[in-house]
Amino acid sequence: MAVTAAQVKELRDITGAGMLDCKKALEQTDGNIDAAVTYLREKGIAKAAKKADRIAAEGLCNVIVDGNVAVIYELNSETDFVAKNEKFLSLLDNLGQIILASGAESTEAALQVVNNGKSVETLLAEATATIGEKITLRRVQRVVKEEAQVFGAYKHMGGRIATLSLLNGGNDAVAKDIAMHVAAQKPQYLDQSQISADFIAKERDVLVHQAIEENSKEAKPKPQNILEKMVEGRLNKQLKDICLVNQPFVKNPDETVEQYVKNNKAVVVSFIRLEVGEGIEKKETDFAKEVMEQVRA
Repeated sequence: MAVTAAQVKELRDITGAGMLDCKKALEQTDGNIDAAVTYLREKGIAKAAKKADRIAAEGLCNVIVDGNVAVIYELNSETDFVAKNEKFLSLLDNLGQIILASGAESTEAALQVVNNGKSVETLLAEATATIGEKITLRRVQRVVKEEAQVFGAYKHMGGRIATLSLLNGGNDAVAKDIAMHVAAQKPQYLDQSQISADFIAKERDVLVHQAIEENSKEAKPKPQNILEKMVEGRLNKQLKDICLVNQPFVKNPDETVEQYVKNNKAVVVSFIRLEVGEGIEKKETDFAKEVMEQVRA
């Protein structure tokens, strides 16, 4: 029988399983919702859905380069312990190869990639059931370079941080140096041309108020023109601190990143930096409270 979108949605709401898995389960059970739930449980997929409300903020990042193509991505688990598990490490590498070969350019596209009859979404659900923790894929990015360009890839702390740099000119060693610098110094932008006017205006406003507050406490307050110069000086320093090309090069702070690559006949085109769990609000667990609640139950 034909499976309707409404049936798929209903089964997805009940089990939390992926759309493709729900559709297949319904097809296998002639549209019987209860039987489809059992089917998913037997496959370990509905079991995985029970973990859907957990927060996966640990894990590892990875970067893979193959010729002119690179992918950089993050695979999350609930605990750092599981991130060291051989099954997790094998999944991390396997997913990277699947994503690289697929041409997927985003997390959403990567989740729908099918390999050996199974979608990446299904592989993650199965891994969740097998490993016993919620496993999620996030922040997948694909970069394609020109023949004359150079990739630099670097992983820090086994993949807690992964970076990818792209240079015009230079060589593999220079590109990797930039990737290492990005991992260490955490730049937010390539250069100041990428910073929005709104961001600069807001930062200037904050610095103006700080300067006025400081000046009000001075025994001999500075004149307005001096305050304005002070604010602009602080703003310029702040903008340089967050731009890759303006930062002091980590291996030689006497020169900037821009000077370092220029001396090596290169120009930085772009960079990507992923750090495990950034942007995820981790759940704080009060174990003592949990124990007391169980005692009272």
